[in-house]
Amino acid sequence: MSTISAAGIQVAYDQKVIIDGLDCQLAEGKITTIIGSNGCGKSTLARIIMGLVRPTGGEVGFGSDGTDRRDSINAQMIFQDSASAFNPRMTLEQIISEPLVIARIGNRAERLERVSEVMTQVHLDIELMKRHPYDVSGGQRQRAAIARALITDPEFIIADEPLSSLDVPTQAEIVHLLRELHDERQLTMILISHDIPMVEHVCDRIIDMEAV
Repeated sequence: MSTISAAGIQVAYDQKVIIDGLDCQLAEGKITTIIGSNGCGKSTLARIIMGLVRPTGGEVGFGSDGTDRRDSINAQMIFQDSASAFNPRMTLEQIISEPLVIARIGNRAERLERVSEVMTQVHLDIELMKRHPYDVSGGQRQRAAIARALITDPEFIIADEPLSSLDVPTQAEIVHLLRELHDERQLTMILISHDIPMVEHVCDRIIDMEAV
């Protein structure tokens, strides 16, 4: 079960309140879009759910029993700026397969086969496998970031502003790809965005950080 609940989440830095008593429920198998202005705590909430940031108060629960152990579900994150998130010395093959290497899953041939599979699923030409991040377009880098997130077969994905650095046609391609992958895999997904028109037609629910 990949249901996720947040109760009474509070975050404050240097006496400035970023999130004040947030409650929300993220339904299993649905795309939830989190919107709000810059600085309202969208990305902070995502990092709390991923266990990268500890809230000042409140708690996050996972699954049907509401355990506080994030590792009880297989969750992955797609970061806002794939260009800076990737090691420029690594090839796309190495970048995408890295989660398998870290988890010691499969041998070299098995990992290569898995990379080919997820690249195909995100409509990324496998001939780009030996390219470096700076040798491909922004849209191709973002597809590689999505492939990397998919390679461990997660139940749950957070995409943090995945469209922000892309041109409008590429934004549309990426948001429809996320919906396609959601439908194929029945993923639970959080899509963080400030571009409501671009994402509202592909999500199941919208949470406005400034209205909760």
